[in-house]
Amino acid sequence: MISRFLILLAAACVVFAADDPWTKVRELKSGTELRVFKKGAAQPVLAKMDELTDDNLIVVVKTEQVAIAKDQIERVDYRPSGSRVTKETKTKETPPDTTPGPGSHSAPTPGTSTSTSVSVGSKPDFETIYRRPASPPKPNH
Repeated sequence: MISRFLILLAAACVVFAADDPWTKVRELKSGTELRVFKKGAAQPVLAKMDELTDDNLIVVVKTEQVAIAKDQIERVDYRPSGSRVTKETKTKETPPDTTPGPGSHSAPTPGTSTSTSVSVGSKPDFETIYRRPASPPKPNH
């Protein structure tokens, strides 16, 4: 009987953790670019992820480490990581020149030219990863 209860309790914890948006923030890698919207602030805080506790989001703003209380956060956006650099290499085969040159006794050889281009794209847009859950309405007395 007790083992069934423990299994049920463990399953409930897993389901709760999967639905908790704070868990998604916890999974972000250190250094991820964030945009944190705080209660009553006109502009979001642009920062890099450092760590997350149950009560605070710890970020780096410029060179300063800042703790933002969870209850002050309305929304957290993150910028997905990925390479902005694309590299393309093209190889072109040219047929051998069969016209003999003056005093040339060697066999004609094909030519190959290779060109490589590198381009840097724009950063991906921010995506929302956490939004404060709506609080239940207060009862009227």
